[in-house]
Amino acid sequence: MRLTKVRRVLISIYRHWMFPLHSLKQLQRPSFRLVYWEKAEFPFHVVPKFAALRISGGTIKGYGCPGLSITAAAIGLAEVARVDASCSTFILVHSCLTMLTIALCGSEVHKQKYLPSLAQLTSIGCWALTEPDYGSDASALRTTATKVEGGWILEGQKRWIGNSTFADLLVILARNTTTNQINGYIVKKNAPGLTSTKIENKIGLRMVQNGDILLNKVFVPDEDRLPGVNSFKDTSKVLAVSRVMVSWQPIGLSMGVYDMCHRYLMERKQFGAPLAAFQLNQQKLVQMLGNVQAMTLVGWRLCKLYEKGTMTLGQASLAKAWISSKARETLSLGRELLGGNGTVADFLVAKAFCDLEPIYTYEGTYDINTLVTGREITGIASFKPALSAQRSRL
Repeated sequence: MRLTKVRRVLISIYRHWMFPLHSLKQLQRPSFRLVYWEKAEFPFHVVPKFAALRISGGTIKGYGCPGLSITAAAIGLAEVARVDASCSTFILVHSCLTMLTIALCGSEVHKQKYLPSLAQLTSIGCWALTEPDYGSDASALRTTATKVEGGWILEGQKRWIGNSTFADLLVILARNTTTNQINGYIVKKNAPGLTSTKIENKIGLRMVQNGDILLNKVFVPDEDRLPGVNSFKDTSKVLAVSRVMVSWQPIGLSMGVYDMCHRYLMERKQFGAPLAAFQLNQQKLVQMLGNVQAMTLVGWRLCKLYEKGTMTLGQASLAKAWISSKARETLSLGRELLGGNGTVADFLVAKAFCDLEPIYTYEGTYDINTLVTGREITGIASFKPALSAQRSRL
């Protein structure tokens, strides 16, 4: 029943804001969706619509959160991505990273203070781990937290942080200068010494406001340190969920592109017949559908493994890598099917084609997720290059 309501609200957004699919001719007219995507601006006026979906907070129980199963939360995120990938990433960062970190690693006071407004989307959160010099090697982060009377002083930089230019609160991961371990802190918007600068010229997820964060002696009171983050390993329980969720974004994107291509082939005519009548086009459409179904099954199995408590990091990494790779293939086929129209954003496919590229990279690049899986199945870690060895075996 909950997912049916989600679909109804999404269809409303889909038709009246993002993607008015009354006819293919109308797609050639500028839409709100394309205006925001092309200008790389976030559509704040749809935030109340997302609040109405009741998916913010996902699997969190209580505090005004929906308490969904991870399967239901993942399908909800996929349905958002089916309409627009940028909006699904907005929800992912806000819900599956910021809110989940507070729920799993925060104190009871933190949960009561922050989660209700975050669940209602009356306040927005972001989650800052990645740094300019540390992406895949995130555990080597250099942002520091130094203990002072009554709190902590944060100094350092973060990069590629979604929602950061407008977030009301930021979850910052920093290295404790005393213990040398990673701790978590909640930083409020407009805190003295905090600046966030929008990253320009992205080719995908253009509505997502990724920022470069500068922390210049930002003071955080003791009560805003997250007590459950005492090492980098403590972030793994959050990243485990987010990696499951992000695996469903390419599934949603692929479903949306398949929908578009199916309609396009049925309506557009060449040589006196619908494009759907040509064998090569049917073959590509069938291959796309097969990919979507296979990706969905892999994502579904991953959710069930998580719900049983048996999911491993390697399984999550394998799913994210394989699904995003298959989505690349699927969207490439979709771009081919639309010919010249597949190169303009008006027909959805080119936009989705670009939006997939950041998803292919974040939450672990394809290569890093492959190495995580390889380490699990062989017992051999191959992250460090051969050049780092003191002596070559050759």
